[in-house]
Amino acid sequence: MSKAIYIATTESNSGKSILSIGLMNMLLGKAAKVGYFRPIIDDYPDGEMDNHIYTILNYFDIKMEYPETFAVTRSEVIQKHNQDKNDEVLDKIIEKYKAIESKFDFILVEGTDFSGEGSIIEWDINVLTAKNLGIPTVIINTGVGKTLEELVDNLYLAYDSFIEKGVEVLMVIANMVQPENIDLVNQGLVKALKRNVLVGVIPLNPVLGNPSVKEIVKELEGKVLFGEQYLNNQVSNFSVGAMQLRNYLTHFKENGLIITPGDRSDIVLGALQANLSSNYPTASGIILTGGLIPEEPVIRLIEGLSDVVPIISVSEGTFAVANRTGAIRPKIYAENKQKIETSINDFTKYVPVNELAARLITSQANGITPRMFQYNLLKRAQKNIKHIVLPEGTDDRVLIAAHDLTNANAVKITLLGKKEQIEERAKQLDIRLDFSKISIIDPIHSEYFDDYAVTLFELRKNKNVDLSMARDLMADISYFGTMMVYKGHADGMVSGAIHTTQHTIRPALQIIKTQTSVSIVSSVFFMCLEDRVTVYGDCAINPNPTAIQLAEIAITSAKTSIAFGIEPKIAMLSYSSGTSGVGEDVEKVREATAIVKDRAPKIKIEGPIQYDAAVDKKVGKSKMPESDVAGEATVFIFPDLNTGNNTYKAVQRETGALAIGPILQGLNKPVNDLSRGSTTRDIFNTVIITAIQAQAMEES
Repeated sequence: MSKAIYIATTESNSGKSILSIGLMNMLLGKAAKVGYFRPIIDDYPDGEMDNHIYTILNYFDIKMEYPETFAVTRSEVIQKHNQDKNDEVLDKIIEKYKAIESKFDFILVEGTDFSGEGSIIEWDINVLTAKNLGIPTVIINTGVGKTLEELVDNLYLAYDSFIEKGVEVLMVIANMVQPENIDLVNQGLVKALKRNVLVGVIPLNPVLGNPSVKEIVKELEGKVLFGEQYLNNQVSNFSVGAMQLRNYLTHFKENGLIITPGDRSDIVLGALQANLSSNYPTASGIILTGGLIPEEPVIRLIEGLSDVVPIISVSEGTFAVANRTGAIRPKIYAENKQKIETSINDFTKYVPVNELAARLITSQANGITPRMFQYNLLKRAQKNIKHIVLPEGTDDRVLIAAHDLTNANAVKITLLGKKEQIEERAKQLDIRLDFSKISIIDPIHSEYFDDYAVTLFELRKNKNVDLSMARDLMADISYFGTMMVYKGHADGMVSGAIHTTQHTIRPALQIIKTQTSVSIVSSVFFMCLEDRVTVYGDCAINPNPTAIQLAEIAITSAKTSIAFGIEPKIAMLSYSSGTSGVGEDVEKVREATAIVKDRAPKIKIEGPIQYDAAVDKKVGKSKMPESDVAGEATVFIFPDLNTGNNTYKAVQRETGALAIGPILQGLNKPVNDLSRGSTTRDIFNTVIITAIQAQAMEES
């Protein structure tokens, strides 16, 4: 079985980054530990790192030191070639690869870029490297500037070169193809290649094909005057502002970069005003040329207008800047989350990922890592798109998460709030919301408002709620969002980023209510530790559950863990293990354990058990040698809220674990609460889990 895959291309600027990023994302969803290796890299000054290596290590959190990730530099290759010592280069590559091979379950090996001196000899080194490492290959090439015949022939010749040397080629990919030609290119490659070779055709994507403002600033050695936090803005086009403003306004295009002399305050101020206007496109940035900076009164005016458009000062003249800007080749770097996620989405959409994974990963990983867990969650959500309502539609974190979720094609979103406010805030954050997947509802002005109010009145009239009170409650975003779920106008709800847990849960208990099989709603956290994912319950809802309630929480948590691919081995936690302890608290845990064994005899459960005995095999075998759970627990049930809440927060803070939750259990339809300290990633993960809960309820 191969433990690696080699990425090869035949020329520079093939868009190889999309393949390495997409493959790494896929591999981390299938294997616990994935390494990254570049046989040959460019030469960099001391202290500088290869951008692509840094991006891969940083974004995917690969546990490798930079020197481990490559073998030789391009200058070393040229030197050895001129000395007729190519074998030494190959020996060094094999030596460095073997040094990391034993540390990882799988290694992604990325071939050379064919840039600069030495590119002529690199092709042979790529083929020989793949052959001597004994790993299969994926070949990628660009369709830019090629006819259909040229592209197909180029890829076939590359394929044939590897095959002749005895290297297995798993897949060939045509990248940056015009969208209307995808089918033609696919048919051409399938016809030219053998049936067992997979084929992918990825269309040209403007987000990946154009540079960001940050790349342009670096190339021009510019100084950022305003809007530094928006340097990741994508530049779709650029124009030179040399004419009068009234004439130049007609040349504005969406995501355009404006290049103008630094003393043209009229162009700068006019561009900023146009950017704020709904009648003109959004600007990506402004470049001030000639080393000229607007005078103090104009600077003050700019400061009061907006900082969402980065303004850069460069020393060169307008003509030279325009020429250099047009020649910039876009790159993907760690801070540009949009490009990385676009690469992953395009790779997943246009490459036969499942077939490729089946050929690469032939052994099952032991357990589930956090990366595998999150990867599998996203894949499950994408298979059956669900509609989730986010009541806190004006919160920045919610808006960014909504953008990321729909960009990943994971869910359909409804945001609650005033449309103008949400759209304005999204524009200020430079978020391009896809309104084909995101709808905005102002509860009070919704066409469903009256119907929702009447429904709430009917549900709660025996609790002394009259129609007037129902209308007042329905104006609350939590009640409105919950009613959307109850009515089937949304599949689930996630809230709590700026509201209390009670504010989120109370409407759900009153409207959606609990399942008939349980008496209480409880919660779990998915604790994503460094090498595994465990389940903690209940750490958010029930302060002091009875033995019966504790048993219910355990059984429900076991079902939740199974639903998310985690085999439940339940530890009923206490300050005592086995029969050694006495006292009211430990007796409650002992009774709860007995109830679970009676009601669900197939569940693996141990209790009472101490935390160290539950997680440490050596301690577990010492204290409870006959237990199937001791030292191997995956689901931890805490005896009360005080213990559970403090423990999960302590583990989260001290180990750096990602805590996904709280995930509510026991409701008839999924509603989940966020903490007010939630990050964008927390919201993203909670929405994905809510969508999967909705899928499960639909299937049951």
